[in-house]
Amino acid sequence: MKRPQTLRPLGVTVAVAVVAALVPAFSSPAPATSAPGDVVLRESFDSGTMPAGFTPVSGSWTVRDGRLVVEGGSISRLTFGPHLENYRVDATVRFEKVANSGRWTGIMVDTPKDGQVPWWQAVMRSQSTASNGIEIATRTSKNAWNVPFTASAPTDAGTGRDVGVSIEVQRDHVTWSYDGTKVLEGDIERTSKGVLGLVADGATVSFDDITVTEIAPKPLVRGDGELPVTIGHRGYSQVNPENSLAAMAASQKSGAEYIETDVHTSADGVPMIMHDQTVSRTTNSTGDVATLDGSFIAALRNGSWFSPAFADQEVPTLAEFLDTFAVGRGKLLLEIKGPETDAEVARICRLIRDRRLTDRVVIQSFDVNVLRSARAHAPEIKRGLLRGSLDADPVATSKDLDVVAYNPSFGALQTRPSIVADLHAAGIAVMPWTIDSPKDWATLVAQDVDGVITNRPGAFIGWKSAIEAQPTPAAPTVTVVAPKDGATVERGDLLAIAVTTTDATSTTITLDGKSVENGAAIDTATLSYGTHTVAAGVDGPGGTAGASSTFRVVTTVAGFRGRVARSGLSPQETMQILRDVDAQRWDKVRRTIERSDLSTAERVALVEELEQLDRR
Repeated sequence: MKRPQTLRPLGVTVAVAVVAALVPAFSSPAPATSAPGDVVLRESFDSGTMPAGFTPVSGSWTVRDGRLVVEGGSISRLTFGPHLENYRVDATVRFEKVANSGRWTGIMVDTPKDGQVPWWQAVMRSQSTASNGIEIATRTSKNAWNVPFTASAPTDAGTGRDVGVSIEVQRDHVTWSYDGTKVLEGDIERTSKGVLGLVADGATVSFDDITVTEIAPKPLVRGDGELPVTIGHRGYSQVNPENSLAAMAASQKSGAEYIETDVHTSADGVPMIMHDQTVSRTTNSTGDVATLDGSFIAALRNGSWFSPAFADQEVPTLAEFLDTFAVGRGKLLLEIKGPETDAEVARICRLIRDRRLTDRVVIQSFDVNVLRSARAHAPEIKRGLLRGSLDADPVATSKDLDVVAYNPSFGALQTRPSIVADLHAAGIAVMPWTIDSPKDWATLVAQDVDGVITNRPGAFIGWKSAIEAQPTPAAPTVTVVAPKDGATVERGDLLAIAVTTTDATSTTITLDGKSVENGAAIDTATLSYGTHTVAAGVDGPGGTAGASSTFRVVTTVAGFRGRVARSGLSPQETMQILRDVDAQRWDKVRRTIERSDLSTAERVALVEELEQLDRR
């Protein structure tokens, strides 16, 4: 559930995109790859020389006495091994000498082959029992450290002591084990070509018995205590035009583990990213996708309907979408809309396979024939079944189609939530659609689903963070976890109220003195600008406790621009206001709003916001 991302420049030439998408209709054979359990690399350093493929980048690296030794420089690095999506690296590591107990060493789990920034590493300090004795960290492209995950080991590594290091990487998820004990895990941002490496800082370190083993991907069915993964519906469609490259990039940047998107095939066989059967709703043209050429569709604008700010967005081909997706993080839930021919499904599978994305894509569809074709042409690509209503026996249907996920609508799932346990018992994940409210998120967490498809991936991630932050002290306590104390909230956004308690028999929560429910979603458009307070009190066997959190409702130029773009103003008025906002011509903005045909309430609200900006 942790965050990051990548954004590729938009506006790719249509001709290039279409050519990239025009591949033969047949599927290529599955590439020969190692299978889970296969040992990809094993090195004991008994030869006395640096093994082939082990490439020093910085520092002094030598092989002596049957070990690989690095002499204590600053951030000494060495790269090795192939790019792997899912692997475990085991090594025996020993600090021989350290400048101080805070010096560190470990495994680079994703690094460019030349060892330059950016890279991710799983490392330990000599004093590994310190609160940050174990780390999962990244050296960023700006040559700065970001350390999102820290923990302590059960014992100190010290010096002269062999430590068994085991690092499992399942695409973006890293699990760190120290002498056989799991000590830390977290989600990182992988690259498409990153290899392994060794790193040491301020210490002389020796390595022995390095083994790299292919492992199975992280299963879709979540483990005990894990919250559902976040799936951005049509990208981040709340803040960007659906199924656009911008929406996809925003979803990746939000930290969503999955992006959900849709594909139709054009008249000339080009898979296009489009939800509807027609282009009429989301582009500047009309017509059925199946009757239009891919080059024509790819040249259409699919952002102006959402906001003038996205007027440059074009309809992506699947090829272009996959190329952009490949350089970011996370996985793709790709809905083939259907009906698609067998050849069209084969072409889609080929595009995924040719980009080596089979481990990052789950194909889903309402159309069982599409799923059967996908299984025939690319059995290595996982599949999910979409449903608007439940099958009589979801487990039997899922097994018949050999899918890994059964994804019903939220409403359908509520008719029989017991199917989740049944499907889990069969190893099948459940990822319902499309859910945007904290109340319904809480329902789904209680029902033990594995993923939530939402138009609001950023909000869902924040909501999950609040849930994860719940303290568990033994004494009666209450904590306001959302909003965070001192937070600023853009007026018009949805504000989640979240309070955690322990050992409490009753709880009261107020917002500015008025009672609210735990988990309530407050429309901040109803709140005045300035400071507000959430207060909570509990009674319990051990007595009473209270907590509070203050936050400020503000407006920003970006937020104001967005609300102007989504208002009922004419296109001419909208563009004039946006130009005047950029030039800070506040009086002109006010006059345009006051002369508009908006309702009185809408004009008042926009003018009030404008006054806030003018004061700044």
